[in-house]
Amino acid sequence: MAVKKFGKATKQCRRCDNSRGVIGNYGLLYCRRCFREIAKDIGFHKYR
Repeated sequence: MAVKKFGKATKQCRRCDNSRGVIGNYGLLYCRRCFREIAKDIGFHKYR
């Protein structure tokens, strides 16, 4: 099977292998649900 090189299915979450809602900015590659759980541990702060 050929590996997909573009599109939504190319990015997957590092923790749960989900391909929906993946945050790819700054090379994070976490889905939005996993990001909310670990954001504080990796140095993100909520200002509002």
